[in-house]
Amino acid sequence: MDSTADRYGRFARVEARGSSTVYEQWTEGISTDPEVLELIDRLPEHKRQPNLVLAAARSCGTGVGPYPQFRSFLKERWDEIRSVILRRSTQTNEPGRCAVLLPLLARIARTEGHPLALIEVGASAGLCLYPDHYGYRYDGGAVINDPGLADLVLDCVTTGNPPLPQACPEIIHRAGVDLSPLDPADPGDVDWLDALIWPGMEDRRVRLRAAAEAAAGSPARIVQGDLKAEIAGLIDAAPAEAAVVVFHTAVLAYVPKADREVFGDTVSAYLGVPGRPVHWLSNEGPGVMPGPEATEAGTEPGLFLLRHNGRAVARTGPHGQSLDWL
Repeated sequence: MDSTADRYGRFARVEARGSSTVYEQWTEGISTDPEVLELIDRLPEHKRQPNLVLAAARSCGTGVGPYPQFRSFLKERWDEIRSVILRRSTQTNEPGRCAVLLPLLARIARTEGHPLALIEVGASAGLCLYPDHYGYRYDGGAVINDPGLADLVLDCVTTGNPPLPQACPEIIHRAGVDLSPLDPADPGDVDWLDALIWPGMEDRRVRLRAAAEAAAGSPARIVQGDLKAEIAGLIDAAPAEAAVVVFHTAVLAYVPKADREVFGDTVSAYLGVPGRPVHWLSNEGPGVMPGPEATEAGTEPGLFLLRHNGRAVARTGPHGQSLDWL
């Protein structure tokens, strides 16, 4: 297992670099700072994630200054920050990810000839359960499904000629599961989602607030529980007239390998059952869903691999900003 220093150094080089200068500097600083590393290493292992530690500090009021300033804040306010870390979890809820899912959702609806029932695993506040609430602008073209609000238009750059739809599919059912569901109508929960957005990504911050406000009026049903225990019941409860789509993005990396396998086996058992169309979209980092498809696709660091029923179909930007069709 990597040390905490290695984990933060890799985060700086691979994930933050080119995306957030502030987070790159902070995590690079932490990776060589014995005193701060000692504080983090006193946390439970699953609570040492860079995203969680940095978001907790942000939620407690740290500014976005240089590392020495951040280090002082971290040490002075550690008890408060630690309390947030222990109480919260990484639950980034980026509606922009709908832009890379939409081509598959539309194709599934068209192929099956049914409206969709969406089931999101690791749903957080459920903001990705509303792909029909957003507008989509691929490669700077015309907006698909214009929502009438610029903050809800998702931009995505594509390569590889993906099957871009002309409209959103009909969605008649939305449900999800999360260990700690968040409420898009709760200001405290929305503030936490805001804290999880990296410095320098203000467009995501504006979009989050707009998406949460839109979802608050008709929140999806999100079950509190473990994904492997709840997924079968959620699939069984979906309307019979719908094609079911189980999906998740950047979730399984936080799930123990044995639980991932149970979850995967459970969902796989529903695929291809006559008279009951069920599809599985997995949008995760490389190596999270190991198998020959992941090796053949060859995903660059910092990108996700989008799979449909286990088959790799695209490389995607982690926040839905790019779609490279395979």
